[in-house]
Amino acid sequence: MAGEEIRKRVEALVEPVIADLGLELVDIDYRKGKRAHLCIYIDKPGGVTIDDCEKVSRALSPLLDQRDPLPGSRYLLEVSSPGVERPLRREKDFVRFAGEAVKIYTGSAIQGRRKFAGTLLGADNGEISIQLEEDGRRVTIPMEMVTKAHLWYRPEKG
Repeated sequence: MAGEEIRKRVEALVEPVIADLGLELVDIDYRKGKRAHLCIYIDKPGGVTIDDCEKVSRALSPLLDQRDPLPGSRYLLEVSSPGVERPLRREKDFVRFAGEAVKIYTGSAIQGRRKFAGTLLGADNGEISIQLEEDGRRVTIPMEMVTKAHLWYRPEKG
């Protein structure tokens, strides 16, 4: 089963449970290996606590055992905060975090480049707007071209 198919299957199971707990599903990461690892990233306004992660883990564990979205796979379940460089996946993420510093990567070149860093201006109708850090230009990126996007942590210089 391909990684994206696994992600979608797990997302369909866990997102309603996480929402019922007053939290948001941010991302799902599944890694095969000697011991497979399934990480569910959650968030809420103001950030998540260890208690939030424990609550979600306790709610999801029996559901995942019962529904078995990864047949024949043994895996370690982890529930975590997305961290300061939170991934951005959905259009609503790009709307919510307008004004924040971001990095966006595309599969194909736009204006001769595939990596963009700057201030997120927002998103609308499947297009993301960003003001580039380097020269202040505004660039519009179609959502379907984005391969990865995340908040960009830039510590203040003292």
